Amino acid sequence: MSGAVETTLAELGLRLPEVVPPLAAYQPAVRSGAYVYTSGQLPMVEGKLQVTGKVGAEVTPEEAKELAGICALNALAAVKSVVGDLDRIARVVKVTGFVASAVDFTGQPTVINGASELLGQVLGDKGVHARSAVGVAVLPLDAPVEVEIQVELTDS
Repeated sequence: MSGAVETTLAELGLRLPEVVPPLAAYQPAVRSGAYVYTSGQLPMVEGKLQVTGKVGAEVTPEEAKELAGICALNALAAVKSVVGDLDRIARVVKVTGFVASAVDFTGQPTVINGASELLGQVLGDKGVHARSAVGVAVLPLDAPVEVEIQVELTDS
């Protein structure tokens, strides 16, 4: 364990997972200058997608909100894989969430709150961010939700 962020994770009963291996030709995260950009993270736990289907049909909004939190945790793991220490995060700049939605489902923002709330719990004020929550027809592996984040790093 290293640093205050991982201590906070432990206090919340959370564990930073191993980085989810790429499903195609991309990197889980890349650094450019003072920023780290993650690829879209699915709700994978120990290499397995937790649930499949559309939100508002096979997946409830409440389940999807929890899955968005898992995606955010996976995104933090991807950031750590690039910078080594999550205490180097100065702030989360942007969160983009994609929700595989039934045709009449319009609660995408509430689903992506799962990611936003987790980042706020773990990072405090550094977790406050701009955000998009987008409904889509389908996601890779029939995942209900996918989240990507961009973070700014401190100088150190």
